[in-house]
Amino acid sequence: MKPLLVLDVVGLTPDLLPHAPKIAAVGKSGFTAPLEPVLPAVTCSAQSTILTGLPPSGHGVVATGWYDRERAEVLFWKQSNRLVGGEKVWDAARARDPRATSANLFWWFNMYSSANWSVTPRPAYPADGRKIPDCYSHPPDLRDRLQSELGTFPLFHFWGPKADIRSTRWIAEAALRVLRWQRPTMTFVYLPHLDYALQKLGPAHASIPKEVKRVDTEAGRLIAAYQAEGYGVVVLSEYGITPVVDAVFPNRLLRDAGLLAFREDVTGELLDHGASSAFAVPDHQIAHVYCQTDDDVAAARAALVDQPGIGRILAGDERSEIGLDHARSGELVVLADRDRWFAHDWWTDDARAPDYQRTVDIHRKPGYDPRELFLDPKKTLVGARMIRKVIARKLGFRNLLDGIPLDTSLVRGSHGLLPRTPNEGPLLLSDDAHGATDRIAQTGVKALLLRRVFGG
Repeated sequence: MKPLLVLDVVGLTPDLLPHAPKIAAVGKSGFTAPLEPVLPAVTCSAQSTILTGLPPSGHGVVATGWYDRERAEVLFWKQSNRLVGGEKVWDAARARDPRATSANLFWWFNMYSSANWSVTPRPAYPADGRKIPDCYSHPPDLRDRLQSELGTFPLFHFWGPKADIRSTRWIAEAALRVLRWQRPTMTFVYLPHLDYALQKLGPAHASIPKEVKRVDTEAGRLIAAYQAEGYGVVVLSEYGITPVVDAVFPNRLLRDAGLLAFREDVTGELLDHGASSAFAVPDHQIAHVYCQTDDDVAAARAALVDQPGIGRILAGDERSEIGLDHARSGELVVLADRDRWFAHDWWTDDARAPDYQRTVDIHRKPGYDPRELFLDPKKTLVGARMIRKVIARKLGFRNLLDGIPLDTSLVRGSHGLLPRTPNEGPLLLSDDAHGATDRIAQTGVKALLLRRVFGG
């Protein structure tokens, strides 16, 4: 067996690769190929496909989150690996040689998996309403060792308005220690930094080359360290980011058609999924629309068809054309136009938006919300106000960290659709030319990784 490092540099494309010389050097000693993504081209679906070799219709991760019909709840950013169907690549490796070990560092669905070592974000939520940065690991003492040397995992630099290179640097440092302490046969490392800048600013912004160089520096440290210990290296990405001008609001269209149910309480106007005839669960540039009856399917389709910003609607067996014919999928799957993304907003008066909407709250919002990367520019001294509120929370006072904007036009980059050209999509680089190819599907990555470890 030859040990292998697999780096996931999310958002990296052939167009951006010239700004990442350390990563590009991996392909120069082996090969570089466009990576054909699955749809939806989002982190949870892409990573699950890479690790199992299956499309979403096979492993069941049809988006970042989906509607649980029995619980009548939308569940986003869940972490149990048991939600992912299919044989994982490290299980396949262990079946070939029981000595094969694996470490999964910050790839998603990373709790309760069969990997030997794992680390993933997991904040603590005290009863007083605070959210305290932390992480989860298996075995548990790995978390303790890492945080004793590196400090607490910088959760607020992993996601939210303060997201920056610090979380990626912490993950890289953790990967260096796992190499020294454990020497896994296969090490999977997720470096998220580039994704934030691309969504906030768009891929054409003048500062993007600088952000690519920042993640290239961290990737380069890992590549050099692992190669020095005899590891092979594969670098890949999940999707490319496309520029967008604004959002589309499918739930408001369904509300106008009388299909959406909602209720009000002290927190604002709440979408009532279980009572709705049809509602959308948006995820970047794709939305699953869940309907109660066949008549509701027809009514929902009529409400959405030919609306500005909506590119395609697929129902029933049509969903098999894009690999989303799975029980977790909505009765309708809706794709955005390339320059738009889907927002989950259903309210028509911003004063009635639920209180959590103006906060970073990835689990309560029934859709992915990139506005959480911004502080509201319409609020005077919003940064200082947020600092005061955080201090007050530490002193035991309850308050709402409501600095997130409602303005969808702030978001300049999105993803989820298949790329128009290979240069706009993800890529894979291998430092071994054996098995070189001019393109590879994400469903084929698992087999490629096993060949890198075992030969053949």
